[in-house]
Order: sequence, then structure tokens, then C-alpha cells
Amino acid sequence: MRKYEIMVIIDPDVDERQVPALIERHLKTITNGKGTVDSQDVWGKRRMAYEINKKPEGIYAVLNVTAPADAVKEMDRLMSIDEQIMRTKVMRTDKK
Repeated sequence: MRKYEIMVIIDPDVDERQVPALIERHLKTITNGKGTVDSQDVWGKRRMAYEINKKPEGIYAVLNVTAPADAVKEMDRLMSIDEQIMRTKVMRTDKK
């Protein structure tokens, strides 16, 4: 099990009240894969450095999880398929 930090940019057209449910739906992949969710931090709507899909802003969220690599890989794959999520970045935070 390794620690990961996952940065997610959600489409700004999604209502901010629906964001926690959207994130929770994807985090079930981690908990089903015997991982744990250490923290969730939703930053809210922010202006981006460059447009993604012709949208100048997005809803940012940072997730810290401890999980096996295959569970994180599957969650990243499912997030890339989801049309409400514009970008994801997965970083491993533990040291070798």
C-alpha cells in the first residue's frame, strides 16, 4: 500500500453542491480495493492558467489516499472516462 495525492479538476458547469457526491462515487473504487481515504480537500472554483475544453475555470479538489497501485490506476481510468471531470493528476507521495 502506498500513499497518493490525486489532483482533480471538475467541470465548472457542475453544481458545487454535487461535487462531494461526485468525488465520493470515484473514491468507492479505492475503498473497494482495500485502500483508505486519508483526506479530501475541495478548493472550489478557480481560474486556470490555460483553458481546458474552452473553459477558463474549474473546480479543484485534492484527495490523499493510501491504496494499492491497481486501485488507484482503476480510479484514474474511471475519472478520465467521466465527462464531468476535466483533468486528473496522480502523484505518489511516499518515499522509496
